[in-house]
Amino acid sequence: MSNYRVEDPTTGQILETFPTLTDQQAIQAVERAHAAYLTWRKTSLEDRAAIVRRIGQLFEERKQELAEIICTETGKSLPEAIEEAEFSAAIFTYYADIAPDQLKDEPIPSQTEGSEAYIQRRPLGALLGIMPWNFPYYQVARFAAPNLMLGNTIVLKHAEICARSAQAIEQLMLDAGLPAGTYLNVFASHQQIETIIEHPHIQGVSLTGSERAGSIIAGIAGRNLKKAVLELGGSDPYIVLDTDDVKAAAATAWGYRMYNAGQACNSNKRLIVMEDIYDEFVAELVALAQAMKPGKPTEADDTTYMALSSRSAAEGLKKQLDEAVAAGATLHAGGELLDDTSAYFSPAVLTDVPVGSEVYYQELFGPVATVYRVSSDEEALALANDSQYGLGGAVFSQDRERAERLARQLDVGMANVNTPAGEGAEIPFGGVKNSGYGRELGPYGMDEFVNKRLYFVQK
Repeated sequence: MSNYRVEDPTTGQILETFPTLTDQQAIQAVERAHAAYLTWRKTSLEDRAAIVRRIGQLFEERKQELAEIICTETGKSLPEAIEEAEFSAAIFTYYADIAPDQLKDEPIPSQTEGSEAYIQRRPLGALLGIMPWNFPYYQVARFAAPNLMLGNTIVLKHAEICARSAQAIEQLMLDAGLPAGTYLNVFASHQQIETIIEHPHIQGVSLTGSERAGSIIAGIAGRNLKKAVLELGGSDPYIVLDTDDVKAAAATAWGYRMYNAGQACNSNKRLIVMEDIYDEFVAELVALAQAMKPGKPTEADDTTYMALSSRSAAEGLKKQLDEAVAAGATLHAGGELLDDTSAYFSPAVLTDVPVGSEVYYQELFGPVATVYRVSSDEEALALANDSQYGLGGAVFSQDRERAERLARQLDVGMANVNTPAGEGAEIPFGGVKNSGYGRELGPYGMDEFVNKRLYFVQK
């Protein structure tokens, strides 16, 4: 039985199912992607750019239709879904524009008299992408756009609950003029994923997902000497050192925590607040949480919360919250399942999570604002860095020098001063600990799956 389906998280009803590939079809998909690569890599950069730019245009032109699909699949609000389609359009346009500069030969010093040396960036081949459900278009865009410009081809395995959007992306690619086989959507089983990675024509794999999935995929890739790029969990610290408007600071933190119903890897999951503003900060969060009401994707506003991606996700988050309270944490508001079938989970405010407890080190993937009280900059920094998840972090202060001093010491892949983690970040790069690369588009996106070779010329 196939797990690929459209399951409305507002009701729990399965609307449509999709057949999984046969083992033969999985192998054929890899062979088609490799055959397409042999031609695509020889296609001029200008011609590639024209097609990739057209992909961006179609994302913009079809944004309403595309948005409605993921609203049904994941419960995402309509405004956020449209915004995601627009952002995806911008990513494809961005890489079409910067590729000529990013892929040109890079001169390097030569120690041999009368010679010149260069670093060339060349494609690797067919790649496997394993993408998550929380941003069905954006996650694909930031993987596909730079690699298509490089000359790589893509076999894309999307999340099981994103079957319609996965098909819509593939059709959009074809409509934009991408040659057949250059981008292939596959409804593959977990066993078939291993078979695909093991295939000699697959040159690398990129996964965005859980630590458990990342560990499995990294193991398979490692055994087969395939390059792997992983972007895993994030429990980002969000440090508020001081502010002249506590309510506004709390509202800003709450707004970013609730984006996409709190289901973002680089969301501000740990709010670390100085003790002199802590009580007022928490009180404002509680007021904001208590004002929230459930709604449909088309009913989004600042006081309406959406369903999570699935009933199982909501139940899992509920279990984590109950474990936190059992360990000694205080639940001030929310944290309740709406009914017995939907994925609605009321936004919650949690404090006093015991440092060092099991739940303290877990990522809460949903609308839960977890707040910690600290009395010094040093305590804030120690708490922020006491995590296995190092995707991003942010520090807020009216004293920019003070904020920068802490931000430079955060053990994260992206550090932000006076702006939430991920907001305005334009350069993805290797993080630390259990993180992969950053989440935003940027000039190093073409260095993930590229063959950097030395080109040497004796004059």
